[in-house]
Amino acid sequence: MFLEPLRKAPDHDIPGPLLTELTALYASNRDFHALSGDFPDPDDIRPEQVAAALADELAEPDAEVLLARSAGRLVGVVITLAQHPDPADPDPWIGLLMVDASTQRQGYGRRLASLVEDRFRAEGRTAVRLAVLDNNPKALAFWTALGYEVIDHREDRGLGRPCAVLRKPLRIPRRAARVAVLDPDGAVFLFRYDNTEVGVHWALPGGGLEGGETPREGALREMGEETGWTDLEAGPLLCTWEHDFTRMDIPVRQHEHIYVTRGPRREPAGPQLAAAHAQDGILTWHWWTREELTAAPEPIWPPDLARLLTEWETSA
Repeated sequence: MFLEPLRKAPDHDIPGPLLTELTALYASNRDFHALSGDFPDPDDIRPEQVAAALADELAEPDAEVLLARSAGRLVGVVITLAQHPDPADPDPWIGLLMVDASTQRQGYGRRLASLVEDRFRAEGRTAVRLAVLDNNPKALAFWTALGYEVIDHREDRGLGRPCAVLRKPLRIPRRAARVAVLDPDGAVFLFRYDNTEVGVHWALPGGGLEGGETPREGALREMGEETGWTDLEAGPLLCTWEHDFTRMDIPVRQHEHIYVTRGPRREPAGPQLAAAHAQDGILTWHWWTREELTAAPEPIWPPDLARLLTEWETSA
């Protein structure tokens, strides 16, 4: 599937063949139009009505109509708004997302939503909003399953229909790497963090990769910056995992490589550690035994760290 913006003919009309496709797509969603009241007769949606509806949408200076095609066939349409008329609303909006009813339950809706989110993400937008009519529980279930959360209830600006307003943070992909350092008795070194989104948790030394760094290079650099330990090597790969959190007020989806190595039991040391820890939200540190990890009262990252380390030691 790919998206392309709606391009009008030189006379500003929608080309006839495309308008025929769009009319068929709109007409296939009879039940939605019966709920929305956008057309006088949802059983008789005509090309001129579709053209007029799209013209009204494009009258907004920040609106865009995107056409979704798969194998050459028009399977969906999305209307987006880069800037809401309310100056207090900083997020772009999805005004309409509609899939040809004959292709529903094939994943086109989810894929289409993902492509629209990717477009906004590439523009540096950090969240997206939309409104769902209160009389459309099916649509509400669809959007909430995609991670959208209801943040308000109000009437829409055009027709005064009661709606739920939903919002989803657009997470930025981030690559990171960490090192599990084990002392001679098998205890592992962890930092205690406090994050605005996920709260207090414990994690291994490490962080985001820079430039063209490999995960192994980044893991060693970050460990050195956070602990002052520059005499260790990143050993075998223990695992990879992904998780969400907020970094510097930006929601991210972080993919981590985690390596494991052995070293002496010691404390972090170095003149720049206090500033580095304050910037990263590091509160303190602790060497954890396997039993302590299993009974930890606060989240440990990655989950099942005790099991992963035990399996690694068994196979080493």
